[in-house]
Amino acid sequence: MKSKKFLASLGVIGALTVGLAGCGTSSSTPSGVANNTSALKGNTNETYYMVTFLSGIEYWKGVYAGMQDAAKALGVKTVYTGAPQYDINQEVTTLQQVIAKKPAGILVTAINQKALTPVINQAIAQGIPVITFDSDAPNSERYGYLGTSNVEAGQKAAKFLGKQLGGHGQVAIVSTPGELNLDQRVQGFKEEMQKDYPGVQIVAEENGNSDQIKTAQVTSTLLQKYPNLAGVFATEADEGTGVATAVKEANKTNSIKIVSFDTDKSTLQQIQSGEITATIAQGTWNMGYWGTMEAFMVHHNLTKPVADWKTAKVDPVPPSVDTGVTVITKNNVSSYLK
Repeated sequence: MKSKKFLASLGVIGALTVGLAGCGTSSSTPSGVANNTSALKGNTNETYYMVTFLSGIEYWKGVYAGMQDAAKALGVKTVYTGAPQYDINQEVTTLQQVIAKKPAGILVTAINQKALTPVINQAIAQGIPVITFDSDAPNSERYGYLGTSNVEAGQKAAKFLGKQLGGHGQVAIVSTPGELNLDQRVQGFKEEMQKDYPGVQIVAEENGNSDQIKTAQVTSTLLQKYPNLAGVFATEADEGTGVATAVKEANKTNSIKIVSFDTDKSTLQQIQSGEITATIAQGTWNMGYWGTMEAFMVHHNLTKPVADWKTAKVDPVPPSVDTGVTVITKNNVSSYLK
């Protein structure tokens, strides 16, 4: 179920979309919308880029599918690119290369907000709209961010795991420190456990580096150090798969509850087999679809919240949209596998 904040934000964009669809060559213009005879139609030479890190992982496919659907509706082109490794410098370089192509707009997920902020600002200074998704760079000049309310997502993971454990037991967290969205999930998880499940003890936080092999290694060490470990929260999919692999190898699948993140095929299959207890699914398609719509709006100057929003420093699109999360278990995993 999507949050009220998300629905309200989409309502703003949806209302704007309906209004723009009715625009023609008439000189009258709806309040808050610039006069533009092209309305919601771009041209075939207009290209929007999506920039990621770990560009080969399945997770980004859902985001890009939304972006492609938006591009089809708008009559524009999209290009997917990114850093193949979990490497800050690689993504910075990739984004700089995309900026040099002078695209109509860019959707980017920030592997590290400090590193990406100056590059995002560089694009904005050149008149290229930038929308962040999934992982934000909130101190940059980006126009909008679409993604999960990660603190709330971490809280939801803690509520589920705490209930599964009956409010007692030792748990560990496996994450990748320094990536804002993952840090926020950890924050929410810890806050919720402390608040509603004080009998659950968080005994360790380990760095899985968003890598299955490294995560399996650190989890094996955890299992040796904490033989009574009852649960693990993994903040992203590869780490969830790595945790499940190590737990299975230790023959503890039936005694350790694992809550992972996202809906890649391996995670869903491990839920179906009982190796992972649950995963937190994000609204990836919405990130790509509405992110592209926002970049298009800014590129064509189709929204005018005030007469001169640039000088007034007023966001022409919603500055933050929560795309919501859903808990996937054995009870509903078949719908996602289809």
